[in-house]
Amino acid sequence: MNRRMAFLLAVCAADLATAQVPKLDELLGKARDRSSARSSASDDKTGSAGIKEALAVGTERAVSSLSKVDGYFGNSAVKILMPSSLQKVAQLAKMAGYEKQVDEFVLSMNRAAEAAAPLASRYFGDAIRAMTLGDVRGILSGGDTAATTFFRDKTGDKLYGAFKPVVSKKVDQVGATRAYKRMIGRYDSVPLVGKQSLDVDDYVTRKALDGLFHMVGEEEKKIRTDPAARTTELLKTVFGR
Repeated sequence: MNRRMAFLLAVCAADLATAQVPKLDELLGKARDRSSARSSASDDKTGSAGIKEALAVGTERAVSSLSKVDGYFGNSAVKILMPSSLQKVAQLAKMAGYEKQVDEFVLSMNRAAEAAAPLASRYFGDAIRAMTLGDVRGILSGGDTAATTFFRDKTGDKLYGAFKPVVSKKVDQVGATRAYKRMIGRYDSVPLVGKQSLDVDDYVTRKALDGLFHMVGEEEKKIRTDPAARTTELLKTVFGR
């Protein structure tokens, strides 16, 4: 074999070897892809656990704060006030010497909401356990109250159904409905006032839920933005990124 032929064979062999052996950067790229997949799965798992823990912590704090005496009544952000449709009646009632009854009416609505609030824990827990990976990703990438919106969508109707009987029983016990009927009966025929009507149970139930989700939202915003509110290592990991 002459030198030229040997040289050509050597070049061909080198080219073949180069074509068959993966390049280092290709190997590293594949390794990175596998590592990224594992990392993504790990992130999903951690994110899911973190979101569920955040919801558990946030809802527990919200329910606890509202379930105590003055949880609603003593919190100006969620206090249930006299409905606008009865403001004129309430003013006239106070002028006629019924200020105490008006105050009791307002207090009773808030006490009814406080009595119903503990029921929320069960429904919140069910919603947390039923969360999907898609729910988690949506909450993580959403706004400051994305989790609260998720909760309201998933539990709102169920909570209304659970709250209303408790509210109805409580307002009857403290005389709120009777006081309301007395006020309405007295002023229905007053000129310029006209007929007034209000489903007290429905009004209080809806306001109680508004207050509940307001407080859940406040707790969620704290966990997302305030390091001091991240009371567990998992919360620090997920929301401290």
